Amino acid sequence: MRRKLLLVEDTPELNDIIAMYLEEEGFAVHCAYNIEDTVQAMSKEAFDLIILDINLPDGDGLLFLEELRKTSTVPVIFASARTSETDRIRGFQRGGDDYLPKPFSLEELSLRIKALLRRTYGPEQGEISCGHLRLSESTSSVFVHDEEKALSPKEFALLRYFMENPNQILRKELLMDAVWGSYTEVEPSTLAVHIRWLREKIEQDPANPEILKTVWAKGYKFVCEEESH
Repeated sequence: MRRKLLLVEDTPELNDIIAMYLEEEGFAVHCAYNIEDTVQAMSKEAFDLIILDINLPDGDGLLFLEELRKTSTVPVIFASARTSETDRIRGFQRGGDDYLPKPFSLEELSLRIKALLRRTYGPEQGEISCGHLRLSESTSSVFVHDEEKALSPKEFALLRYFMENPNQILRKELLMDAVWGSYTEVEPSTLAVHIRWLREKIEQDPANPEILKTVWAKGYKFVCEEESH
């Protein structure tokens, strides 16, 4: 499901750049340039999140959100050139959920949006998460601390199987059958290499794994203290 964002930014060029980037990130973005546009857009459809500037041609974004909070709990990220601590505090006091001072990187904006959406709505369907690990089956992507990691198809399938069966000792034969197939001849060394590659991508210290543990003479165990499917 594509999350719908309302982008309220009065500078057309910046509005276009942000919208284009977020569309490429998989969001559906509606652009507004002032408070009047915002009110009209919200009267016609519901949005999952609003990115709101403060200095708008026809009013103050802080006052607008204060009024909006009387009827709506939609998550809001302030994106503003006002960078003082006082401005940030006011943003939260008026009902903002996050505050991103300009100039900001588009990647950081996208990560903040995704984090706020997860806090508000929970994981997407087809998504498995555990601690700082998140696996999206719909896009075949894996994120560690919200940073996407490039995994091969076999690495992805292996990690998915581990995350679907957390806190269990999984025999090597079971893992090889699940990932490579029962009728494919796979050496245990091939599995060991893929385990090592996975650790290099998901562990803070691959040489001393805390997540993907070896259980001597038995197999492997994916340790997850926060199971979420």
